[in-house]
Amino acid sequence: MEGKFAKIVMGLIALAMALAFFAPPIIKLKDPALIIVVLIGVAAMIRSFIEFVKSDD
Repeated sequence: MEGKFAKIVMGLIALAMALAFFAPPIIKLKDPALIIVVLIGVAAMIRSFIEFVKSDD
């Protein structure tokens, strides 16, 4: 159980860091195309995170 908890915590930290990295350019540029591309990337990260948490070691 500790391994699964660690995977969840580290994954959430990684997602938060990625969102913090992408936020300044999106806020400054406000380009719809850039926002769509970043949202697609975030959706892919979230999907990958969910699959990683569900997988067994």
